[in-house]
Amino acid sequence: MKTSTIRIAFLVLASALLVMAGTSCRTFRGFGRDVEHVGSHIERAAR
Repeated sequence: MKTSTIRIAFLVLASALLVMAGTSCRTFRGFGRDVEHVGSHIERAAR
């Protein structure tokens, strides 16, 4: 019983980490686009 509980807890934790990793990649990609967009506005204002 204790082993299966530990195994389930480990699987839940591993699944949560994978989901967080996938989400953070998407978030950083979006952040990069936002920074690029702001940079283009700054370049246009500097001309």
